[in-house]
Amino acid sequence: MPKRRVVITGLGVISSLGKNSIEFWDMLSRGVPSIRPMESVDRACLRFQNAAEVRGYRTSDHFNEEQARLLDKFVQFGLVAAREAITSSGIERIPRLRERTGVITGSALGGQGMEDEAFAELYLRGRTRVHPLSIPRVMANALTSHISMQYGFTGPSYTVSTACSSANHAIGQAFWMIRDGLIDAALAGGSEAPFSFGNLKAWEAMRVVSQDTCRPFSKFRDGIILGEGGAMLVLEARDLAVSRGACIQGEIVGFGMSSDAYHITQPKPEGAAQAMKMALDDAALKPEMIGYINAHGTGTPANDSSEVRGIRAAFGKHAERLAVSSTKSMHGHALGAAGALEAVATVLSLRNNCLPPTANFVERDPECDLDIIPNLPRDASCEYALSNSFGFGGLNAVIAFRKGE
Repeated sequence: MPKRRVVITGLGVISSLGKNSIEFWDMLSRGVPSIRPMESVDRACLRFQNAAEVRGYRTSDHFNEEQARLLDKFVQFGLVAAREAITSSGIERIPRLRERTGVITGSALGGQGMEDEAFAELYLRGRTRVHPLSIPRVMANALTSHISMQYGFTGPSYTVSTACSSANHAIGQAFWMIRDGLIDAALAGGSEAPFSFGNLKAWEAMRVVSQDTCRPFSKFRDGIILGEGGAMLVLEARDLAVSRGACIQGEIVGFGMSSDAYHITQPKPEGAAQAMKMALDDAALKPEMIGYINAHGTGTPANDSSEVRGIRAAFGKHAERLAVSSTKSMHGHALGAAGALEAVATVLSLRNNCLPPTANFVERDPECDLDIIPNLPRDASCEYALSNSFGFGGLNAVIAFRKGE
């Protein structure tokens, strides 16, 4: 069976940049960061103060009381994004497609907020019981299951947890399944809600969170800024999308993944380069066909310089002509959801002929000597782009996109 083309017909987002894809793109395309002092936790107990939170989010705007008691915030974010993506694609109106539609999501943490609550009940307040549905509330696959149940999608459905590469792994595997004919369509993406006190203290202990803001590729960058939210994409076989008159937002043409096999937290340029090369090979693209890379770009000293070396190893001389930016400088590092937010950012960048900047840039770092689109968005037309995600443990996932028709 010949491999099928896989297109994107629906996008959904909720993040610190906005509560839907239109608001998200408006902020991105103007290069406006959403990093501010945290409001959801007591900052007095933390060494870092700033984060990229979804401001003004109210559970009651999206879910009834019964649902609110069952759904951790990471599930809520994912469902909000899935609803927008499915509605915009119109795919739910085709009943015969339900058993040929999969749901593949990514999350690094799962139900961190409700897990934190349960532990506080036991260890802080001395209670002897927790909520009877504690397990289904915190399990990482809860989002996948709730999307599947809400829309009746009965195809292959599961959750990927590979730290900060989770969403890219989810999207990439959904792409492969559709391309190879195992399914016809999929909901793929990721969600994360990391702003629980216990999790924030764990990040504090790692000493990788910036005291100021996220400055990817800048000389004096000092760490990540945590973000939250969710993003989902509707993927489907191109022939199906065309036959039903769907609006094609973009296309996935390749996927590559690798393992550094090196260190539990420190990145290795060779692993990143391998994943990028694999994505190019999978898409049958030459390096010079790529015009833009949405970088992993976390803002840590080790990650950014390592990623630049990986890009140079994968692209050779063409690296000098690549446009590269990190949108984490605006929406923060949403961990397992990061790749999904950045996938949507990449699709919209290609579609709108506008490349989002690396915000908060202050001074060039000789070790990050690429065109990193500092501070201001750039009007540019590209046909192909990559989106990089590199997770703790050396797990790398790269997606190759093509501009929509």
